Amino acid sequence: MPRLLSVAFLIVLMTAAGPAMAQAPAAAQAPAAPAPPARPQAPTRDPHTSGYVAAKELPDGAIPGATADGNFIIGPTHTRAPEMTAQEGVPQGYVNNFTMSSADSKIYPGIARDPGTFGTPDPNDPARLIVTTSHSAPYTRRVSVYVPKQYVPGTEAPFLVGADGPDRLLFTALDNLIAQHRVPVMIAISIGNGSGDAQGSERGLEYDTMSGLYAEWVEKEVLPLVEKQYNVKLTKDPDGRATMGGSSGGSCALIMAWYHPELYHRVLTYSGTYVNQQWPSNPQTPHGAWEFHEHLIPNTSAKPLRIWMEVGDRDNYNPNVMRDDMHDWVLANENMAKALAAKGYHYQFVFARNAGHTDGAVKQQTLPEALEYLWQGYPIASPKN
Repeated sequence: MPRLLSVAFLIVLMTAAGPAMAQAPAAAQAPAAPAPPARPQAPTRDPHTSGYVAAKELPDGAIPGATADGNFIIGPTHTRAPEMTAQEGVPQGYVNNFTMSSADSKIYPGIARDPGTFGTPDPNDPARLIVTTSHSAPYTRRVSVYVPKQYVPGTEAPFLVGADGPDRLLFTALDNLIAQHRVPVMIAISIGNGSGDAQGSERGLEYDTMSGLYAEWVEKEVLPLVEKQYNVKLTKDPDGRATMGGSSGGSCALIMAWYHPELYHRVLTYSGTYVNQQWPSNPQTPHGAWEFHEHLIPNTSAKPLRIWMEVGDRDNYNPNVMRDDMHDWVLANENMAKALAAKGYHYQFVFARNAGHTDGAVKQQTLPEALEYLWQGYPIASPKN
């Protein structure tokens, strides 16, 4: 018995020592970058807060109609819409994928911010972030192209450009909505970002810059590849072109249409980053996308845009070191709704209870209705007898 106990003790000792010995070489490596501090949980905002837009509160589980303009509050229960699940007997579109490299881009050669770093507010201007750790860096991105089964190769088609792709939820919704003749037979081009996030990153540069550059990149470097590789013809009619995204991808969607309304007339955004996120700073729009509701929309004649937008009651609030009073996503989207209403835009704004930033459950509940609203007024082929 003592011998058995000794063997057992030795096995336990070796087992305990094993991981420590296995980790010994790793201890000699360079220390890992410190983890960023945990982001504080966003407070739950009341849609009836003073200064927010007046909105129609819907029964829990209900969503606005696809033809209704204005402001709406949806309840805390977010049931997945049936159109978000593949349905038996519904034609499924083809999803094609290809990769793009920074080495092939004349517009976006690539940047990145060092891991574990962010930036510091300018002591003379809290609305301006100083980033010293951003530098040139290569990237690759994936692009997914959805072509519906009903598309006739080579014919001109409307299309939607989406950010932060691939977006399988979008493709499933389109399968069902196209089959139900609730949206036109359209192509969807879901473009991955160039990596990173926020100021100093490639994604931040692409999505948060207040200019027409990203739309021009899509026009010059993405759409020609799509047409050539998949035998599709994309319409030049801006009324048949839509943009879509969440967070900074959402503000990017509006930026594309705002600076190039001759290219895009339809915009769909979840938790749009209509806040001060632009880098490098631009003296023409020093407050980044906050300028949309602060100056640009109020001071510009209405553009021919139709906009669907959503925000959650627990959406982002001051998620970084900047304390410029321009980093409240709920307030930014509320201000957007007020600015759009004042200018007479066709828009639908959904305030979602029990919802966080780019909330997945809310998207699965609302995306079919949002797409149907987005394409109001565009010809839809009648079903064949």
